[in-house]
Amino acid sequence: MVPILQMQGITKTFPGVRALDNVNLTVMAGEIHALVGENGAGKSTLMKVLSGVYPHGSYEGEILYEGRPARFSGIHDSEAEGIIIIHQELALVPLLSIAENIYLGNEITRRGVIDWPETYKRTEALLAKVGLKESPQTLIDSLGVGKQQLVEIAKALSKRVKLLILDEPTAALQENDSQKLLDLLMEFRAQGITSILISHKLNEIARVADRLTVLRDGATVSDIERDAITEARIIRDMVGRDMAHRYPDRTPKIGEVLMQVEGWTVHHPQHADRQVIRGCDLTVRKGEVVGIAGLMGAGRTEFAMSLFGRSWGQKISGKVTLKGRAVALNTVSDAIAAGLAYVTEDRKALGLVLDETILRNTSLANLGAVATRGVIDANRERKVAEDYRSALNTRTPSVFQKVVNLSGGNQQKVVLAKWLFADPEVLILDEPTRGIDVGAKFEIYSIINQLADQGRGVIMISSEMPELLGMCDRIYVMNRGAFVGELTRDEASQERIMEAIMAADGRELRVGGEV
Repeated sequence: MVPILQMQGITKTFPGVRALDNVNLTVMAGEIHALVGENGAGKSTLMKVLSGVYPHGSYEGEILYEGRPARFSGIHDSEAEGIIIIHQELALVPLLSIAENIYLGNEITRRGVIDWPETYKRTEALLAKVGLKESPQTLIDSLGVGKQQLVEIAKALSKRVKLLILDEPTAALQENDSQKLLDLLMEFRAQGITSILISHKLNEIARVADRLTVLRDGATVSDIERDAITEARIIRDMVGRDMAHRYPDRTPKIGEVLMQVEGWTVHHPQHADRQVIRGCDLTVRKGEVVGIAGLMGAGRTEFAMSLFGRSWGQKISGKVTLKGRAVALNTVSDAIAAGLAYVTEDRKALGLVLDETILRNTSLANLGAVATRGVIDANRERKVAEDYRSALNTRTPSVFQKVVNLSGGNQQKVVLAKWLFADPEVLILDEPTRGIDVGAKFEIYSIINQLADQGRGVIMISSEMPELLGMCDRIYVMNRGAFVGELTRDEASQERIMEAIMAADGRELRVGGEV
């Protein structure tokens, strides 16, 4: 095998920060090369250097692509050479069709007019390559996240990709969709397409990677050949230490019932006749971490958002009791006042004001606590932000840093700080560790345990079953908008959870219910 890419001595600095320090990366033609490291290790910065987002001249070092010096001045230059990046946040236009998205900015024209028959013909061929049977005219917003990811890959293929870079491609996917995508990468490898895979899911890397490069603190730590790739080795090189236990130890001290939800029913916000959440009952006790497991589309996020001040759905019915007192959660303000907090699964779109500082984001959910007679006390606000920065070990030079510039793990800590400052009795965490590395995950898990030890109730939604099994005292299993099982820590296993889901599917089909 010969190298398709050599990045030699890459150094990139920003004001006061050396993001990359003499990084070397060699990728062989036709291989799947994994790039791993903690959040903030420099993975995304390195890929932006490669793609021309940070143009030649803004960094030190040399890039050789297919044996020739590469000096890209922008992303169009790298795409013209067949280097295509698919970012974690998909760059698709929801209200355009699949075909329109694939050829957006690269339209097929005849005499200056878009040639739609040819566009649809080529789109069908691309969709067949990635295993999609949808019509080219299907709107993007009617597709699930897994299929949208495949559309992004089809778009890359339309640009005659030679080197495909995927940044956390399976972070938002359920297990089946993740496996399909990884299988597709291996098919591409057989066709001679080279891939760079950035992922925090170490089991996936161990399955498909031919070689692996680890970055830590902006520097190359190690290059590992396939035969030596193990999760333990990756973790040791990533965080600089062994992590014998992936989840922190905790001795549960579970008390009386803190919150009870009875008969919670929710209809779709646009389709009032479609019942999405169906008569759910849930109990959370003081000091308890309660998990909600289920496949993508089971209704977990819809349940959480509708509970949090009816921020999703319509025709909502059911009863909520907090500390033995019935509460009306008609608005988000009502929910916060009652002692409820919700950490969204989409921290960038819904959890943070990205262009604002850590300081401003920390106080957002409880401005009254840093104000006097309706005026923000700047000194008090700064002290609160500094205290939470220290308590949560948020890695940042200053609380005046804009959160858009933080790594994913540190952004998640700012979201947590915001809701902890609101002093909730019950904290709902929706995919709290999505897209963050193993070291930052451990820190988030430790924070969750601290909240439980303080007597708060925690509801944890996660698509990673090992995470639920490692953290939760009790797990509800959700399928098609209903709770179909409840397991204690001792009873719970991945097999028991899947059995509950499959058994519920079988009941639905036998009774001929709407699915």
